[in-house]
Amino acid sequence: MKKIYLDLCCLNRPFDDWKQDRNRLEGEAIIKIFQLLELAKYQLISSETIDVELKRMSNLDKLKEIKKLLKIANSKVIINREIDQRSQEIEKLGFGVYDSFHIACAEYARVDVLLTTDDRLLKKAIKYNNLLQVKIENPVFWLMNNFL
Repeated sequence: MKKIYLDLCCLNRPFDDWKQDRNRLEGEAIIKIFQLLELAKYQLISSETIDVELKRMSNLDKLKEIKKLLKIANSKVIINREIDQRSQEIEKLGFGVYDSFHIACAEYARVDVLLTTDDRLLKKAIKYNNLLQVKIENPVFWLMNNFL
């Protein structure tokens, strides 16, 4: 079964302001992806990195809703020495600390795709595609390419 990893940007999107068209489109795509996860079409992989980022959230309503979404996760990647080392390699390419840990966790779990709504992450992922061991995509485009 294929495995999906969503970073915190994705997990937040269904609860962002939908007055902006992009937020609405991405939010709807993520809701559809969670419907597929509930139907066991895919497995959701979470990580300790997501937990660390959640602890920094100040919006308690969003935090509560995201924790509900994460209950469907089939497994959680716990950061180990290998992930930490890989994260440092990725960070040297110019990725942010959290992004590098998300990528390293997704690679370690051998997910099929890491979904993000972060444009900077997506642009860097395209630039360093040959050095990354995981496909990184926007949820709208991923959903369109896989289900439409």
